Amino acid sequence: MAKPYAEVIGDPIGHSKSPLIHGFWLKALGIDADYRATHVTPDALPDYFAERTRDPDWRGCNVTVPHKVAALAHVEDRGDVRSTIGAINTVIRAGDGALIGSNTDAPGFAAPLGTLDLAGKPVTVIGAGGAARAILYALARRGVGAVTLLNRNVEKGAALLSGFGLDGQALPLDGAVPASALVVNATSLGMTGQPPLALDLSALPDDALVYDIVYAPLETGLLAAARARGLKTIDGLEMLIGQAAVAFELFFGAAPPRERDAELRGMLLG
Repeated sequence: MAKPYAEVIGDPIGHSKSPLIHGFWLKALGIDADYRATHVTPDALPDYFAERTRDPDWRGCNVTVPHKVAALAHVEDRGDVRSTIGAINTVIRAGDGALIGSNTDAPGFAAPLGTLDLAGKPVTVIGAGGAARAILYALARRGVGAVTLLNRNVEKGAALLSGFGLDGQALPLDGAVPASALVVNATSLGMTGQPPLALDLSALPDDALVYDIVYAPLETGLLAAARARGLKTIDGLEMLIGQAAVAFELFFGAAPPRERDAELRGMLLG
């Protein structure tokens, strides 16, 4: 008998640690279900969702690069994600059979920040893709000050800042990082197989926090540079596990055992 399952889709997808995370939780909770990684190219995205709509065992999927914006066209937007974040990273099957888009990146990003006070403080974000949208949304809700957004397409970066009602400036990727309370890499730069992300962090104050959402490798060049300066850092596994926890409950109807996060991290790093 076929098992219920969820999956993560992207292009590429071989680097994804999501199957390990969800598999760990499924085993820990004794849930008889699967979670897998599926390579889906941009051209194949419409057929993918059409096929999954007809699969009674499919519970949903996580969506990663480069599909976070494009996937919105193939699902229902009952939570008004389109006009708030503008990207999705999770799709679930509703009780009526409809495919519903959601975004767990925003809470997943925010959770490791805890009670960090960013109200009115300057921040720098690198990137303007789907992950950056969720991060800017979360930062706007925290009332941050001026945002410097570094991106290849400066006009796209400026439009994003305006869309989220954030003050600040958009600069090219090689623009200088100004004094900021928080720096976030929201791109795939620095990931295994991708170009490095070389930033000059010399303008950051000693109490700045550097957050890189890349998790393969876990010790990115950006985090290594930040630690060499003695700055506080947050690695990509923190956001990955945080967003996965929200999605897991949507897929399988049970909260994951977060008290075992240290064990999970050890497995992912092993």
